[in-house]
Amino acid sequence: MDVLERILGKKIIAIIRGFKLDETLKTADAVAAGGLGLLEVPFDQRRPLAYTTDKIKALADRYQDGQVLVGAGTVLTVGQVRAAREAGAAYIITPTSREDVIKETKALGMTAMPGAMTPSEIEQCYRWGADIVKVFPSDHLGAGYIRALQGPLSYIPLAAVGGVDLDNILDFFKAGACCVGIGGNIVNRKMIEAGDYRGIENLAAAYAAKIR
Repeated sequence: MDVLERILGKKIIAIIRGFKLDETLKTADAVAAGGLGLLEVPFDQRRPLAYTTDKIKALADRYQDGQVLVGAGTVLTVGQVRAAREAGAAYIITPTSREDVIKETKALGMTAMPGAMTPSEIEQCYRWGADIVKVFPSDHLGAGYIRALQGPLSYIPLAAVGGVDLDNILDFFKAGACCVGIGGNIVNRKMIEAGDYRGIENLAAAYAAKIR
């Protein structure tokens, strides 16, 4: 099973943004223990590449058995694509629609999930080689927007990212989303700062149960 098939099968990407390396590893373990097998580690544009790639590499090494897939997020440059690939990322997620980033991702044999909002942006990303297009910010656009896109763009796999929670996650899937990305509603900062990784595991388990 290739990376794209596994993303489509696992459906929920947990976004681990802005934590120290040890916190990131513990959070990832908790998320995995809760039954979720897709992780995103976003780049921080204010920090050196290694701030993010060290985490990606540590996670990729940790889950060499393939039960958990690790991707890079907030990728804005070709250099970040290459750095993420070298660190072991399996897929690239971006907040914007950049032809050079999408094409470099595909040239390196990785799964591309660029961000877009309008139908024109979504279709353009797909023509540039995107495997899935991230509709962002989904909380402002709503599940109804995903549903409306299914008419003219039903051939393009769409991910909902931004504001997805336990109350609306099924709405997004029923509307046609193939997967979702979730940050703070699973990766709860207060829990992590308190060392409550069991709480993170329980949150992940609640989301995993919701989509069974």
